[in-house]
Amino acid sequence: MKKYKILSVIPARGGSKSIPKKNISQLGNNPLISYSIAYSQKCNLVSKTIVSTDNDEIASVAKNFGAEVPFTRPIELSDDISQDYGFMRHALDFFDKQGIKYDLLLILRPTSPLRPKGLIEKGVDIFINNPGCSSVRSIAPVKEHPYRCWKDGVNGSIESVIKSENEIYNLPRQILPKYYYQTGDLELIHRSTLLSGSVSGANIYPLMISHEEMIDIDTQEDQKKAEEHLSKLIS
Repeated sequence: MKKYKILSVIPARGGSKSIPKKNISQLGNNPLISYSIAYSQKCNLVSKTIVSTDNDEIASVAKNFGAEVPFTRPIELSDDISQDYGFMRHALDFFDKQGIKYDLLLILRPTSPLRPKGLIEKGVDIFINNPGCSSVRSIAPVKEHPYRCWKDGVNGSIESVIKSENEIYNLPRQILPKYYYQTGDLELIHRSTLLSGSVSGANIYPLMISHEEMIDIDTQEDQKKAEEHLSKLIS
């Protein structure tokens, strides 16, 4: 098996508005971020696990659970509209300047705390078996098919989100093409992809998970569902 040097980056800025201090809010008996730290540390393919944060309190919690916090993320990479490329390139450059070169960079978001086992290993296998892979992204089948989505039209009417001449919104479910959406469970990126200015690149490969396995915490309601799911796992 090809050996990759992998940097696991857990992004956790301090400015969450949907749930105050979301990344260190309690889930079960532990702060939310601790689940992603533990998941990363349990994988022996990961060379280093770090937390990228702009917040001292998050940094302190992360260190208590064994993650490294080698830098403070710049403020300009930590607002509501900051994109993944900024903080991932910042992490890559930080270690490159120290002469530490990582082949693959992993994003594990704290808001997906209850991942299925073995996702990192499966992601690495995809890279090994697909030499042209620029990144791997976890996805799940859509619940609401885009062919059945509508938007406001003129004069109170509605119109299909997808323009077509053959009324694709009336097609039988059985013949609809398959569509997927990205989950927050895992993104694995080749260093060359980041160096080219992207977190995805031209050849993105899928890592499929089911709806039942997916937990993505964005609201208080999501947090309640995660608590219920966690209680089932430990019961």
